[in-house]
Amino acid sequence: MNERQPLRRWAIGVALCLSVGMVSSSGADTSPPLREALQARLAASDQSLPIERFYQHRNHQPIWTTSASVEALVEGLKELEQDGINHENYAAASLMESFERSRAGGVAAQAAFEAQASQTLLQALEHLNRGQVNPRQLTAQWDSERPARGYSMARVVDAINRLDISAALEQARPDSSAYRQLKAALADFQSRASQSSVPDLVSRKQLLRPGDQDDDVLTLRQRLTRWGEPHLLAANPEAYPHIDVEAPDQRQFDAQLAAAVKRFQRRHLLEEDGVVGDQTRRALNVPLSSRVEQLKVNLERARWMGAQGENAPSVWVDLAGYRLHYTRPSGEHWQTRVVVGTPRRATPVIESAITHFTLNPSWTIPPTILREDVLPRVREDIGYLAEENIQVIDFDGNPVAAEDVDWQRPGSIMLRQVAGSANPLGRLVVRFPNSHMIYLHDTPAKGLFQRPQRALSSGCIRVEGVTQFAQLLLQDTGSSAPLMRLIASEQSDRQLSLPQRVPIALHYLTAWPNAEGDVEFRPDIYGYDPDVEAALRQPERLSG
Repeated sequence: MNERQPLRRWAIGVALCLSVGMVSSSGADTSPPLREALQARLAASDQSLPIERFYQHRNHQPIWTTSASVEALVEGLKELEQDGINHENYAAASLMESFERSRAGGVAAQAAFEAQASQTLLQALEHLNRGQVNPRQLTAQWDSERPARGYSMARVVDAINRLDISAALEQARPDSSAYRQLKAALADFQSRASQSSVPDLVSRKQLLRPGDQDDDVLTLRQRLTRWGEPHLLAANPEAYPHIDVEAPDQRQFDAQLAAAVKRFQRRHLLEEDGVVGDQTRRALNVPLSSRVEQLKVNLERARWMGAQGENAPSVWVDLAGYRLHYTRPSGEHWQTRVVVGTPRRATPVIESAITHFTLNPSWTIPPTILREDVLPRVREDIGYLAEENIQVIDFDGNPVAAEDVDWQRPGSIMLRQVAGSANPLGRLVVRFPNSHMIYLHDTPAKGLFQRPQRALSSGCIRVEGVTQFAQLLLQDTGSSAPLMRLIASEQSDRQLSLPQRVPIALHYLTAWPNAEGDVEFRPDIYGYDPDVEAALRQPERLSG
């Protein structure tokens, strides 16, 4: 740390105390004309509400009246870089110049600057609190409101009165362990990305396996060391050119290196086999600067989220991480694996509340699946319907003979697969209101949960251990319904309500801490990251 920094902050603080501190403590008005001009300007402003609250806590006394106070604001805005927010979005570099011009321009110019500086701070607080861009303007698949978590304006003003811009920002920062872990990872990866480059792992026909002795093993050690794996290189990782590439231990794929490869694979949702194939090689070759941008994107997404899994009982589905998390009323965390929609049939981001279950469900085939998947099979072989226990019905639910339908132009019919062990929904569906007809459900294809990457469904979410999950929800909401006995009765489409609604959120996060505290970097299965990254470069376009 720069040893001059604490002294510099102390000096600025003394200057502000001389110019502002007495005003905030005694209420004395050092510049009545400036205060009156500021009040008049606020009254005419379209953005008067938050800024009016700000100045109410200061009895409408100006604050940005000295070079020290403006410099403190500029330095504070620079700290937003730690959250992945570009401080230049707030024209921080030009604030001091604007202040100096206002000093030469009279009371009206000073009032204009005062309001501008405070509005800049309030905008930064809002962006830190709820995000810089509105995700609903990026994709129709984002059907979730940003949280109205808010912050204490009184505490913000108290921090500003003390020239502690860092403390003011902390009031607005999301208070979640996951956010803090992402923020720490950003600092770590920014530091690593600034170090000297290391060579890529070259493409090769042969897999790189434990036991191999090869020049590529040295490159593998270098890249994993850059990822923070300790003790893989004999020399300082900053001195790669001086490594003795002929040293046998550096070219040997030993057990320690295999364990490091497995840890890397786990953090990237790859098969944990300790073998370096094409997928692992490509992940290893991603520049750390790209991971920095990925972390910034997901810090923004974290600002869009509520505090899922942190406080009140709730369910949240980590779509890109293929996991469901349930925080029980006791505080216990329960989680399981899920299968989500394919890139062509992406599972949307949703916030809702679980209301009821459907036991032994039949399945009315959705229009997209009917058009793209089922009709081509039926046109090829009408016997497909009987093989899959699919009924043809009209819109009133009445049976229709399959032979009477023109399958080239089927018209007003629906297809319904009867309940049973082969039904794609399995034995149970978890329902929550949403406009996308998305739900959680059981599945007969349980082997899919063993795959590391599970974007395999038509949009709805298959849940491993869904009956155990349902039993926990029933128990935690005060129901004594005998779930397993009701399922065993095989009554089709039986509805079972929860005594209380349980909040549920489906979120899309391509970088997120896992249970071990390591940040995972997941494939951008739905291709959303570039749009968010682009929006963060010009957040004013999408901040509504």
